[in-house]
Amino acid sequence: MSDLRHTLSLMQAGRWNEAHDRIQRDDSMLAAWLHGLLHLQEGDLEDAENWYDRAARHFRSRGSLEEELALFEAALGREPAP
Repeated sequence: MSDLRHTLSLMQAGRWNEAHDRIQRDDSMLAAWLHGLLHLQEGDLEDAENWYDRAARHFRSRGSLEEELALFEAALGREPAP
């Protein structure tokens, strides 16, 4: 979980490449969602939709990037600590 939080902070700091490199090492559903958010932020909608599918999330009915990030952060808060 702390890895996802760190990756999220990298994304929010504009360190997209570093965040993308880190997220590829995690195969969890939350990581797939964050991976989709990274591609969404980049403007790569095709890859974003692919990662949303892997995360079992509805890409076409998503909110704005800001809304999705808020939902993601809330989901992180609900996950049990390792």
